[in-house]
Amino acid sequence: MLAPACRTLALFWLFGAVSAVPQLPRSQARRAPPPEARSSDEHARRATAQFSSPKASQFLVNGKGIPDVNFDVGSSWSGLLPISSDPHETRKLFFWYFPASPQGSADDLIFWTNGGPGCSSLEGLLQENGPFSWQFGQAAPTKNPYSWTNLANVLWIEQPVGTGFSQGTPNVTNENELAAQLVGFLQQFLNVFSELKGKKLYLTGESYGGLYVPYIADYIYSNPSSLALNLQGIWLGSPILAEDAVQLEAPAVNFVQKYTNVFAFNQSFLASLNARAQSCNYANYLTTHLTYPPPPAPFALPGQSVEFDPGCDVWNDIVGAALLLNPAFNIYRIFDMPPILWDVLGFPGTFPQTQSPIYFNRADVKAAIHAPSSAQWTECNSDVFAGSAGDTSPLATFDVLPRVIEKSARTVIVAGMADFVLIAEGKIDVAAPYSMTWNGKQGFQNAPQPDSLIIDGVGAAGTLQSERGLTYYEVAITGHMIPQFNPKAAFQSMQFLLGQRSSP
Repeated sequence: MLAPACRTLALFWLFGAVSAVPQLPRSQARRAPPPEARSSDEHARRATAQFSSPKASQFLVNGKGIPDVNFDVGSSWSGLLPISSDPHETRKLFFWYFPASPQGSADDLIFWTNGGPGCSSLEGLLQENGPFSWQFGQAAPTKNPYSWTNLANVLWIEQPVGTGFSQGTPNVTNENELAAQLVGFLQQFLNVFSELKGKKLYLTGESYGGLYVPYIADYIYSNPSSLALNLQGIWLGSPILAEDAVQLEAPAVNFVQKYTNVFAFNQSFLASLNARAQSCNYANYLTTHLTYPPPPAPFALPGQSVEFDPGCDVWNDIVGAALLLNPAFNIYRIFDMPPILWDVLGFPGTFPQTQSPIYFNRADVKAAIHAPSSAQWTECNSDVFAGSAGDTSPLATFDVLPRVIEKSARTVIVAGMADFVLIAEGKIDVAAPYSMTWNGKQGFQNAPQPDSLIIDGVGAAGTLQSERGLTYYEVAITGHMIPQFNPKAAFQSMQFLLGQRSSP
């Protein structure tokens, strides 16, 4: 399993072995004056008319009063709700709900979670797929033409307990317990926003969401009476699907060879990497296992460890060397160069950046979105599983994901080819699906065709495979956070998931 970390995945502890690289934690500007509070009776009437429960009004967010956003984002609802009906419940999750825009489907509800574990879905809302966007280097927010609210209603939830503004003491030890708490929260959410009952539900997430989302979906499919929503399918962006040895270490040297002009390593270091790839059984791992159809499962690990054998941590050494040559090297998108851009959330690349205040820690922002005023928001908090063992669940690809694929109308996985956090090179993001059996067959049966992914208005932009209910996109020049780094590709893949287009 991957260790907890910041943003959307857990890998930073690996840097410790490279003395020339600053030590990263195991877990984890200039400010314009706030706009005037602009509310009106008409705004309140139009917004509250959507929900009949009097409780809904306490969560209403004025779309003209979000600090530093100089345009109307429309009405939304946000705040804390408990994970159970117990009147003494202290565990609460923070949510932000936006209804579908006029061009979106009012019959569909998208759930979004970031990864981590313990990374805030408000990062996803603000920098990936929300109606307003504040990207790295931007002085102020802008409208997002590829907001997922242009597809459906969207619910961003900071989960599990301990993430972002969510409150209470984390007590889950595995993904099944996490799923039960998330469903408990959704029950309370639907009690307040009852008009959403009966909607078609789509579960989406990225990175560590490769564990979150399949387990939540499996729980809902296994307990159909637990939730008054109709689960249709799931979307996974750059998900964790395999052990570190398979998804990080084995493809790392091949990745460098593909992008030699980006890494710019000298010949002696490249030669040493190639020699280690041979001795660690990485060199031929992909070509041996990624065939069509695949060899019989299960696949052996490259070595003895699910992480790396002694002397075989090439991924960490590559990152250390890359940072020596390019201090702005970004494991989430390898093409970044100096200067490191300012980020309103303080995390624009490989390392967090020191700045104050972080947007969601401003008092005016907290007040506008009904966040607890005393909370200290952080983009990622690794302490969301109880006990020293962390998340004890096995990878979803062993049996959970196959069940979910078989029960879903569609399942979509999207990987960015410029992502060095979870490497898609050589289709490593589907190394686990290759050894996985779903809907009667093991793995993909047909090889992907070059330039088979066609993005509307762009043209060929990667490869595509779609078999037996599972559709897999590999998107060129795209980093870890797909909706942020390639919003068109993410939007189109979501259109396919929702059935708004017949072909990927």
